[in-house]
Amino acid sequence: MAVCARLCGVGQSRRCRRRQRSGQHHPESDSDTDMDGEEEEKIVGEMEACQKTYAAGPGSTNDAGRADGRATGLGCGDTACARPSKPRALLDLPPELLVEIFSSLPGTALPNLALVCKKFRQILSTETIWRRRCTEEFGMKDDLRKMEVLGVSSRELYVKRVNPRVKSGRFTKLLPDYEHMDYRDVYIHLLHPYRHILGLWQPDIGPYGGLLNVVVDGLFIIGWMYLPPHDPRVEDPMRRRPLFRIHMWESNRAAVECMYGHKGPHKGDIQTVKKDEFSTKCNQTDHHRMPGGRQEEFRTWLDEEWGRTLEDIFHEHMQELILMKFIYTSQYDNCLTYRRIYLPPCLSSDLLQPGLFKGTYGSHGLEIIMLSFHGSRAKATKLTGDPNVPAGQLTLDVDLSRPVRLPDLEHQRNIEELSRLVMSVHEEVQRAAPGPDAPPAGADEVSSGAEGSDVSPVAEAEDARGGATTSGPPLEPQPFILPLGVMARNEVYPRTCKMCFYGTGLIAGHGFTSPERTPGLFVLFDGDRFGFVWLELKSFSLYSRLTDQLEHAQAPSLERFEAMLRNMQSWTS
Repeated sequence: MAVCARLCGVGQSRRCRRRQRSGQHHPESDSDTDMDGEEEEKIVGEMEACQKTYAAGPGSTNDAGRADGRATGLGCGDTACARPSKPRALLDLPPELLVEIFSSLPGTALPNLALVCKKFRQILSTETIWRRRCTEEFGMKDDLRKMEVLGVSSRELYVKRVNPRVKSGRFTKLLPDYEHMDYRDVYIHLLHPYRHILGLWQPDIGPYGGLLNVVVDGLFIIGWMYLPPHDPRVEDPMRRRPLFRIHMWESNRAAVECMYGHKGPHKGDIQTVKKDEFSTKCNQTDHHRMPGGRQEEFRTWLDEEWGRTLEDIFHEHMQELILMKFIYTSQYDNCLTYRRIYLPPCLSSDLLQPGLFKGTYGSHGLEIIMLSFHGSRAKATKLTGDPNVPAGQLTLDVDLSRPVRLPDLEHQRNIEELSRLVMSVHEEVQRAAPGPDAPPAGADEVSSGAEGSDVSPVAEAEDARGGATTSGPPLEPQPFILPLGVMARNEVYPRTCKMCFYGTGLIAGHGFTSPERTPGLFVLFDGDRFGFVWLELKSFSLYSRLTDQLEHAQAPSLERFEAMLRNMQSWTS
């Protein structure tokens, strides 16, 4: 505490004492007691000795004296000793400089700093400090006070951003007056208590899964459910639907509201179950019901989920899958458990930037997958799933050390020719497969492949130009066309590709029965699109990158990301 007292003039008590000279109090001092006698005499004596040394000239100052000055914290230079008015404590600094210093500290440290003295407490009530903490720590971008000046009220912002279906202000009359909200209260009672739920989450909805992004949006915390585009428009942007929101209801209380249903926001609750997991609960599920009953609810859900009516879907099996999903998902009534997920880390050796992609899955529609790289392998993990292959499972496993050279366009049209090329690689993999005591396929392979080598799998593939069929991929884009008989939900796919690799895809029966990995061809079109030819199913899946900016979603480390992938498979197994 003595060292702290020299730095900022604070003594043993929680009050603030200015450093004294000649035993006199500073007018702004808030202390009623003097310093300890020995400490005061020591500081005053050092200051007087330093001033005498300076008066005698620079040449009379020996090295020991300068070292002693540095050791006491007062000998910051001869010029400083000759200027007793120069600030020697935090309290000597002007208020605007203190505001700048305090604004750079973490918000969690500011309440303790306010206990130091009255001046600190007064400065920490400055709105600029807390607004900067809200911006830097939580990404709060909107200043609703400025919007009010520009003619956009916070109530209108709520209607436009949180519930665009609302055409009137009948739900906004209950909103508090945000223009008089204190950013300090927002930080303490809203942002900091709910900081653990910001980021990406996967809801526990059986095999279907999902993608939830919890963000700070204005003076709200909103949980947005990300939905793929309508099938089969895989390159359209993602759709968003708010599931819940948290906002300041009073100056010292945050309110949680459920946004599910068609009657506007209503009472909800959020509970943190354990680390990296939380649950939502709706306290007014009657707001989810519609006047026309389940039939009207199903028609509305079908229009939002698929963008069409059931009569427009002629495939009987597809109708059954859609009806099954509605019955299964609607029973939760937005009372769900969410588990944290991370975006995959990016390395310079990766084939393309990893991330989230939308892909076509036949009668199941569009699904969201996560593409990540692990040495010489690329893995695609489902974030949304279906009754055959549920969310969390490894849908694609690509071996980047086994490129495939496509034949000319005329031979590409023949499914037999493509199957011959891929199956020849598949047989090589089977012959080189380890014994029964080795780890199973799909196990953690971070240490395999290119580890310990500065050469990326892509560079190795480009150098592997030996055979006529499985040599390295060409440097220039080559023509690509799907073989006759291969079904594609989206006929608008690129007609040139950069590289092709051998890989396997996971298929299973209804209820994830008899799962097996079947060989296929991974086709890289560009940095934002790739495809996979399922040879056994004779179908083609096209994947397009999800371009939304997802905040608070980066993995703390590669180990945490790998552990998350392993856990995801166990959630739905």
